[in-house]
Amino acid sequence: QVQLVESGGGLVQAGGSLRLSCAASGSIFDTYAMGWFRQAPGKEREFVAALRWGGRGTVYADSMEGRFTISRDNAKNTMYLQMNSLKPEDTAVYYCAARKPWQVPSRRQDDYSFWGQGTQVTVSS
Repeated sequence: QVQLVESGGGLVQAGGSLRLSCAASGSIFDTYAMGWFRQAPGKEREFVAALRWGGRGTVYADSMEGRFTISRDNAKNTMYLQMNSLKPEDTAVYYCAARKPWQVPSRRQDDYSFWGQGTQVTVSS
């Protein structure tokens, strides 16, 4: 089992940046493939980015590659999402998620077994 807690959300103007963090506890963090998803009001939750347990090997949603960067620090049991050039359409609740040990990154939310509670990101125009 792993427990996930997101932080770093907030209100930012369009064009600004935020860095989200996902702190993990309860298990061997560096064996888990991790991902970020988001859910905007009235929309389904969608994939943002994911990375392998070692940190190498990343996957991004097409609309976010180049603006968002996913990373992890296994020594701190923490994953990050650096978001630059934010747009109003990036407004959503952002969730971090973990797969079971030794799985590869995935775009499919059904592949993830553990979820955080989410952190709100609001981008004003």
